[in-house]
Amino acid sequence: MQVLVNSDHRITSSQSVAQRVTSILLDSVDRFADRLTRVEVHLNDVNGPKRGERDKRVTMEARVAGRPPVAVANEAPSLVEAIEGASRKLEHALEHTFGRADAAARNSPADEDTVTLEMLTELDLEERERRGGH
Repeated sequence: MQVLVNSDHRITSSQSVAQRVTSILLDSVDRFADRLTRVEVHLNDVNGPKRGERDKRVTMEARVAGRPPVAVANEAPSLVEAIEGASRKLEHALEHTFGRADAAARNSPADEDTVTLEMLTELDLEERERRGGH
């Protein structure tokens, strides 16, 4: 799984910031890593030099192999809080996404329970022979 970190012009992104984002993200979604191709993280300062309860916004978009992307966003007073919140939201969204997919797979018939057209034809012929060839 590849992690790409992007930031707006108000947030200075460095290698250490990308490493911290990756570390927080992996703590939440590492168990899904084999099902994800990449996660794009966008860091934004909403109010510029002003401070506020929702000053930092983090958006995460997970690219899921063979499925549409899963995206979440979180706003918080600090960048770390916004990253942690978005990571938790992404974890929950992936649990929901994969939980539905896994449930559908569990509810589908197993290969040995699936009947083919050839099997039905053979059963029909056997039944006809048993009834006297009609």
